[in-house]
Amino acid sequence: SATLEKYFERFVQRRQRCEDYKMESHEQESAPSLEGVTWLSSSEAAKRLGVTTRTLYRLIDEGFLSGFRFGRVIRLKEEDVNKYAEGSRIQPGDLKHLYQESEGQE
Repeated sequence: SATLEKYFERFVQRRQRCEDYKMESHEQESAPSLEGVTWLSSSEAAKRLGVTTRTLYRLIDEGFLSGFRFGRVIRLKEEDVNKYAEGSRIQPGDLKHLYQESEGQE
């Protein structure tokens, strides 16, 4: 149906934005500078994003966020967390499939 096609198209667009963010994030890793970096613990980063630490670890593992292991702890750059949050911004029209009635119903 047309609604399903629109939903899939928006899904693909969101996925592409995530892939673009991942590529941009990895490009920045080639020139690391730790001067002036503000580090966040896993729990701090998860709290800022409004997700569980388990979800945060999945985002790191899937390459959406960069994590750094220092001994037994994992830290994230505050700047990376903020960029990820901004890159996850919902674009106008992305949620229409959630509130529009199907075409056959009135």
